[in-house]
Amino acid sequence: MAIGILLIVVAALWRVAGAFVPGGAFSNFAPLMALALCGGLFLPRIWAWLVPLAALLASDFILDHHYGVPFLTWLACGAYACYVLAILGGFALRRNPRLPRVFGAALLATLLFYAVTNSVAWAVDPGYAKSAAGWFQALTTGLPGYPPTWTFFRNSAASDLLFTALYLGAMALAGNRLSASESLPTDHAERVAVRP
Repeated sequence: MAIGILLIVVAALWRVAGAFVPGGAFSNFAPLMALALCGGLFLPRIWAWLVPLAALLASDFILDHHYGVPFLTWLACGAYACYVLAILGGFALRRNPRLPRVFGAALLATLLFYAVTNSVAWAVDPGYAKSAAGWFQALTTGLPGYPPTWTFFRNSAASDLLFTALYLGAMALAGNRLSASESLPTDHAERVAVRP
């Protein structure tokens, strides 16, 4: 339970801190999507839902207040749907969690998040023309006066792959410690092996 709460706090703080870095260099560079995917892969089911979604809601509450936007919008609903799909993707990977599949799922989650959130922004933001050209603008350059949306994709892809690797490494280290602590002493194992 303590590790779950720590993950919620760290992920939420990391995401909020990135919004205060000048120039938007760390916009969308956050551990939340990787936490959703790896939570679904490794955490007990209730924690797999609770940890990433609590971190997302907590950080959204702070960021929305900071930016002066409503807490629950169509854009937020699209983003939450992507996180839910990432958790479900982690559950699906439990049966066969090979590295290429996990990193492929992380990249797929990034692409899905990018496509969904920018498509929702195109649909609801009056700044975009409701045409194929407007949708293309939403997926590439975004609105004038803001960083291009492709930079958010770049940051999301880098963070999702990096934090997925870090979570996998942490779980591998934890697994090695756990299996080492549960192994039988050598002399006891030998006695068991030679017992008639």
